[in-house]
Amino acid sequence: MRLKLVTATSLLALCLVTTAQGVEINQDGANAVKDNLTKLLPADLAKSGLLTVNPAGSRYEIIYDLAKLLAKADPATFAINGLTPFSMFATPLDSGLWNIEGDNKLNVSGHFKGPDQKPTDFSYSIASLVYTGVFDPAISYLRSGTFTAKDIKVASKSDTEEVHASFAGMDQKLTSTDSAGGNGRIDFAGIGSMSTFVEQVSGMQMPPVEIRADSIDFDAKVNGLPAKQIREIVLFILDHLEEKELSPENSDKIKGMLKQAFPILASFSETIGVNNLTVSSQVGNGGVKAFGYNLAMDGPSDAMRFGFGIDAQDISLDSPAMPASYSPFVPNNFDLQLAIPNLDFATFGDALMAMDFNAKPPEQSGDEMAKKLFRDGRLTIEFPKVSAKSDVYDVDMTGKIEGRVDTQKDYSMEATILARDLDKTIAAVQDLAKTDPDLNQVSFGIMMVKGFAKTDADGRSRWDISISRDGSVAINGQQIKGPDGPDEDQDQDQGLEPDQQEPDQGQDAVPAPPQQP
Repeated sequence: MRLKLVTATSLLALCLVTTAQGVEINQDGANAVKDNLTKLLPADLAKSGLLTVNPAGSRYEIIYDLAKLLAKADPATFAINGLTPFSMFATPLDSGLWNIEGDNKLNVSGHFKGPDQKPTDFSYSIASLVYTGVFDPAISYLRSGTFTAKDIKVASKSDTEEVHASFAGMDQKLTSTDSAGGNGRIDFAGIGSMSTFVEQVSGMQMPPVEIRADSIDFDAKVNGLPAKQIREIVLFILDHLEEKELSPENSDKIKGMLKQAFPILASFSETIGVNNLTVSSQVGNGGVKAFGYNLAMDGPSDAMRFGFGIDAQDISLDSPAMPASYSPFVPNNFDLQLAIPNLDFATFGDALMAMDFNAKPPEQSGDEMAKKLFRDGRLTIEFPKVSAKSDVYDVDMTGKIEGRVDTQKDYSMEATILARDLDKTIAAVQDLAKTDPDLNQVSFGIMMVKGFAKTDADGRSRWDISISRDGSVAINGQQIKGPDGPDEDQDQDQGLEPDQQEPDQGQDAVPAPPQQP
């Protein structure tokens, strides 16, 4: 008997595929649905009562009794209590789509032993889980849906750690439209929010920590998804999951399916925002008014751009581990955005289609595929924005690093750094150096760096930094280091002795070392 992995989603999908065209709801139809579901299961599990389908007026009720999956589990290794059956209702529509709805709750507890054989007790509860949606059998996925959950609680306890987490509620909405161009692809969008998050962690090696957030908001979009092709690929994989080697015909078939699915998407974006996040512990408290995370990918398939970023606003930190004199240097706001452009998924996909899926991959195949994805193995990392601001500094940076995926030596960098009120920063460091003399060197270093700065119209100090592949370094057009070391001939090339050289116009002279306090 061949065993196949079937999720609840795929079970429902197959159910709807086989019955969507029928409008009459009766026991024969329910039996047909059940037969189509259980034939993918091992014989003993199919007969266990895991799945029941009943006609319920103008719809079918599909009941899942997941406790049946645990019938053969060793109670000493894994046990769960309170796992009652849950159900969903499916109503066929004249369009061939299905309305899906459900209203369930969950309250389970149990224990398990991990690989280290240490026991852990756990509990998981949802007071209410209500959902509605429109299911499309052609793609085995929802075209739209709304989901609402209330009073979600999770807890675990072992000999070394105890964790409790909860959400007051969660709301989520899914929508979709056909992609422009009529190519059968679909654009999906989802938004949602989780409210009143609380997590408490304690353990033998750490003091209790409590994490709170008023809300966690998320927003995700994926455009140009070949949902139907992905469905066919998944079903094909499930059908051939236990084959040690694909036949030439099946190998060509899966390659053709993958080729039709490429590119997997036209664009993707995801943002997560955490509001009023606080962390409390015996060693100190901290928080941030708003914390954000973003992820995006877009562009043509032969030049896609991957972007990632995090930002934090109104950061606070109160800890006895940090002396009060250092607190002004903790950033109030922070923003980091980076991107990797020119990802060639088109060439990568062509190379993937040319591979022999039955052959063992050569040792260098990973490097070769990386050179397909990154054109000729060249990698660029862009920093559209890096900024940090506190009571004593305000710094922004943009730039990019270019290198290769097969070495760390061949690289170059272009960057622009802008700093506001640099004298204020120097004064703060010098004041702190009165109690920490080691910081005199930091103060001196900042003053030396200031000597290379230009002043923008808004008063900010500017450094345009260029590092070439040969190791030479230039700041604001002035070469600081040559390929083989410091550029000691620059002054002589200008016809002046080093002690006669004037600073560049528009630049501050390099200051004298600071006075020792």
